[in-house]
Amino acid sequence: MTDLNVPDGLTADVLETATGVDEIDTDVLIIGSGMGGSTLAWALRDSGARVLVVERGRFLPREPENSQPEHMYLKGRYKNAGQWYDGATGKPFAPGVYYWVGGNTRFYGAMLPRFRRSDFTEVQHREGRSRAWPFGYDDLEPHYGTMERLLQVHGQTTEDPTEPPHSTPYPHPPLPHEPTIERFAGALRRQGLHPHHTPNALNVVTQADRAAVCTADGCPDDTGMKSDAENRILVPALQAGAKLMIEAVVTRLITAPDGRTVVAAEASHGDRTIRITARQFVVAAGAVNSAALLLRSANDQHPEGLGNSSGLLGRNYMVHNSTFFVGVNPFRTNPTKWQKTLGVNDFYEETLGNLQMLGKLQAPMLKPARAWAPMWALKFMATRSIDIYLTSEDLPSRDNRVRVDGDRTIIDWTPNNVSAHHELVKRVTKIVRKAGYPLIFTQRMGIETNSHMCGTAVAGTDPAESVLDPFCRSHDVENLWLADASFFPSSAALNPALTIGANALRIAPAIAAAVS
Repeated sequence: MTDLNVPDGLTADVLETATGVDEIDTDVLIIGSGMGGSTLAWALRDSGARVLVVERGRFLPREPENSQPEHMYLKGRYKNAGQWYDGATGKPFAPGVYYWVGGNTRFYGAMLPRFRRSDFTEVQHREGRSRAWPFGYDDLEPHYGTMERLLQVHGQTTEDPTEPPHSTPYPHPPLPHEPTIERFAGALRRQGLHPHHTPNALNVVTQADRAAVCTADGCPDDTGMKSDAENRILVPALQAGAKLMIEAVVTRLITAPDGRTVVAAEASHGDRTIRITARQFVVAAGAVNSAALLLRSANDQHPEGLGNSSGLLGRNYMVHNSTFFVGVNPFRTNPTKWQKTLGVNDFYEETLGNLQMLGKLQAPMLKPARAWAPMWALKFMATRSIDIYLTSEDLPSRDNRVRVDGDRTIIDWTPNNVSAHHELVKRVTKIVRKAGYPLIFTQRMGIETNSHMCGTAVAGTDPAESVLDPFCRSHDVENLWLADASFFPSSAALNPALTIGANALRIAPAIAAAVS
């Protein structure tokens, strides 16, 4: 199985190949193997249901190029999502998503915060309101704890004044700051802030460990020290009996004549079209691709897209207001290997957003944003910088949406609630300069940076105002569920991965009950 790059610990019988057949039957079909799909497969492992995960990609090879940023950022070695289109200009762009087993978690920085309690309520922002969720923090809290144990999260609860209550402690102590970041944390404390050790699923002990994964925020990790959906969740699910089909693209869902149930998924697998029948169908392909699949599954009973009686399918696309923020002291180098250990939420309840460190930037990572700059200058800058990711909440808007036109996926997106983000950048600029980094460089993220996308099939109690019910089942189609961030009624201002996984655990018993 080495030619398929299948991880150690798996045998050939976990892969569904559809050899010689045109139809496959299962109990639960999960479309997508990212955080939501993999967690749901794991959660159903003891249900007695036959579970099949279908992934359009394959296992990402573990190779030296994983940790070499020039291959990731300059040569695009692992970019395989093709093109989407900007609805405003009609121009194509390469989205920041990846079609590999484990989805985007193969490339994430393993930052796994819980959403704050206020994120589940209606919140007034400068430019509008974020919607309340149809369930609260307490409904998700025990599942957060399970996800933290699954992903081996390192953290603590006593530093961040916005941290919500935990019924269980983090399974591992926080990763300590390296000297430069500890010095920066001290400078922030002296300014009256509360820097905290971030909840992080990087399992490093020595400085050599950190050096081995220093590019793991944005690049794949070939060491296994970064917890992701593949190595910590899907592999155990497959070992427990779930099946996986790779390199299979589900192109549409087919309903019964009355349109009330899905009876099959049609998938392109190699040079063949196969049909997959199931009792329950779960879409977890990411907020854009999930919505696009349902829109492309329109039929006579669902002329505007499958499960779209509300007209909201594909709408309310959110992707955060985000800025890469680099502070440079030309007279001081930063030898930090794993920088992503510090965060600040002092501005969070002011609805300005979150500050977290990036993995340590290197020159090839900076080149796409500063193509005109020579590599020697970028290297000088990167070796003397601290690197920060600033995130503010954007708001649901019907006009921000996913559309399809044949094979084209179109994104209509106009940033909103930007004044709060500008204020966050302004405040952090003052703070970082005062901390000893006089030169500030910023880069706003554009339409192509959509790793935190959500909201295209919002959950709610009113079928006229939502696509899904509170357990993420379609209001219109009895056996159709979504298990990615599509259901988010609001985006919060934090990394969504842990919340996606916790929600998959929350809805799993309902899906299991529907099978029986």
